[in-house]
Amino acid sequence: MKIIVPMAGRGSRLRPHTLTVPKPLIPIAGKPIVHRLVEDIAKVLDEKIDEVAFIIGEDFGEKVEQDLMKIANSLGAKGTIYYQDKPLGTGHAIMCAKESLTGPAVVAYADTLFKADFNLDKSADAVMWVKKVENPSAYGVIKLNQNNEITDLVEKPEEFVSDLAVIGIYYFKDVEVLKNELQNVLDAKLTRGGEYQINDGIEAMRKNGLRFVPGKVDEWMDCGNKNVTVETNGRMLNFLHQDGEKLISDSVKIKDSEITEPCYIGENVELINAKIGPNVSIGDGTKIENSTIKNSLIQTFADVKNAKLDNAMIGNHARFDGDFTQISIGDYSVLE
Repeated sequence: MKIIVPMAGRGSRLRPHTLTVPKPLIPIAGKPIVHRLVEDIAKVLDEKIDEVAFIIGEDFGEKVEQDLMKIANSLGAKGTIYYQDKPLGTGHAIMCAKESLTGPAVVAYADTLFKADFNLDKSADAVMWVKKVENPSAYGVIKLNQNNEITDLVEKPEEFVSDLAVIGIYYFKDVEVLKNELQNVLDAKLTRGGEYQINDGIEAMRKNGLRFVPGKVDEWMDCGNKNVTVETNGRMLNFLHQDGEKLISDSVKIKDSEITEPCYIGENVELINAKIGPNVSIGDGTKIENSTIKNSLIQTFADVKNAKLDNAMIGNHARFDGDFTQISIGDYSVLE
C-alpha cells in the first residue's frame, strides 16, 4: 500500500507562519499536520505502508525534505520526494508523482486532519472519504444510490444534493487507473480555473463503470488559517487526552505554575508563574513567564513573558512580551 501526499505550495492563509515553514509541517498537538495525517491513514488501512510519496514545492528546502523522509521512515516505509514546479491544480500535482502511481494507494491532501473508525471496503475500485456537514453548499458533495455507491460528484450545489462532503482523501485499488485518466485530462488540456483537477480523472473512472463507495469519518479538522488551526489543535488535544496519550514531557520545569489539561508540553519547556491551558500546545525549549495562556499554539524555543493569550499562535524562536491577546506571529519574530 502507498500513500500519495500532494502538499506543494506554502499557503497564504496561515501567514506569517508559512513564510518559513510549509503549512503541512505546522505542528498540531506537538506533531506536524502531515505526520498526523499519514499516521491516521495507516491506522485506518491497518496494513503495511510500502511507500509515502510527497509532492512538494521546489523551494521547500533540504530540511523539509529530511523531515518528510523521517515521517515515512517512522511508518517503516520508503519515502519519495517529487516536485510540482507550477501550481496547476490537484490533478497536476498527483501526476508529478506518476512513477509511484501503481498498485493500491491512498491519495491525501496535507492540510486536513480526521478521526475515523471504519473498515475500508477493498472490494470497491475506489473509496472517497466524506464527512456529514451542515452547510453542503460550501463543499463538493457526493450522491449515493441504494447500494451505497457513489453516483455523482457535485461541487458547491446551490440546491440540496447531499450533506456528505468530500474531505480530500481517496483510496484506489489500482491507482494506475487514476493515473491513466489524469494523463488524458492533461493531454486534452482540460482545466478548470486554469488548473487540472482530480475530479475529472475520478469522473472518467466512474463513467467507465468503476465502483466508488464512501468512507465516512467521525471528525474532519481544517488547518486553513490561524483561527481554525488553533481550534483544530484544541480538538486534537482533547482526542489524544481521551485516548490516554502522554502529552506532557517529564523534562518540563515548573515553578509556581499550574496546567489545566489537555495540553501538549514538549521537552525542556520552562514555566515560571504561569497558568497554562486548556487546549495549549507548547514546543520544545520554550520559556513562559508571568503569563496566562489558553486555546493557543506556541512552537519551539519561543520566549513569552507577561502575556495573557487566548486564540494565539506563536512561531519558532519568537519573542513576545506584551498584553495583546489573539496574536499571530511567525518564526524569529519579536513583539515586545
